[in-house]
Amino acid sequence: MADSGMTFQTVRDFHPEVLRLFDSYVHGWLSRSEFIAGADRFAGVGATGQTLLEALSPNFAAATQVPPDESRLHARYVEVPSPVGHGRIRGYLVKRADSSGKLPGVLVVHENRGLNPHIEDITRRIALENFIAFAPDALSTLGGYPGDEDKARELFATLDRGTVNLDFLAAAQYLRDLPQVCGRYGATGFCFGGGTVNFLATRLEDLDAAVPFYGNAAPVADVPGIRAPLLIHYADSDDRVNAQWPAFESALKAAGAVFEMHRYPGTQHGFNNDTTPRYDAAAAKLAWSRTITFFERQLRK
Repeated sequence: MADSGMTFQTVRDFHPEVLRLFDSYVHGWLSRSEFIAGADRFAGVGATGQTLLEALSPNFAAATQVPPDESRLHARYVEVPSPVGHGRIRGYLVKRADSSGKLPGVLVVHENRGLNPHIEDITRRIALENFIAFAPDALSTLGGYPGDEDKARELFATLDRGTVNLDFLAAAQYLRDLPQVCGRYGATGFCFGGGTVNFLATRLEDLDAAVPFYGNAAPVADVPGIRAPLLIHYADSDDRVNAQWPAFESALKAAGAVFEMHRYPGTQHGFNNDTTPRYDAAAAKLAWSRTITFFERQLRK
């Protein structure tokens, strides 16, 4: 990062308007140049919109918790046929090297950049808990995650959501049907992935657990189709996503769904992503502990 004479390590180091602009940039509603121009107005002495963007952008290497060559794991890339005939879905399949017998499966759904190094790390973390973890890449038919976050966002914006939903349904069914999966499986996802997990829960009657992180709610009309127990994680400062909660909660209650929701005080959208300053270590640790406990309870019956 360019030397601005300032350090940015937590969300408290950033003007709230910069964080709002960054959220719009991350979701593709602002271009890189538009974010920089907007952030310049709130940069403060010694900083610029460019240095703020660099400070907020992911640092994958520094945040890796489980290295790709972790000896306790067996990881490989596999391909799943797309049900809409537009190619194959590439995914990252990981399990413990010392596992024996059949295990529960967990589908991991990425944010709106495809299968980047952070999501692969998340997948390895779940596999270390003795689940078979599978993370598909929605960008597979466009060449896969390109190794650059800006390019990934641009590619992601060209995807057809209906087609992507079908691809993730196929990926979930691939995981469920693996010979080494015991017949019980769940799903977790972040941002775009959280919304996708909510969608999957409305369509997969045999899904055994769903854990969306700060994702768009399922349409109210589709909520009666939810059979899986839900563990829902929300950030505190996330107006766009949180505004959907009242109607979603009412629909879940009306449908008799089993769910629990946690909102983490002082956190921003993306608080579980430890590659950027929006990460909140305490909230992420608690949400992760709740997630693993939930999967243990729901998937090892």
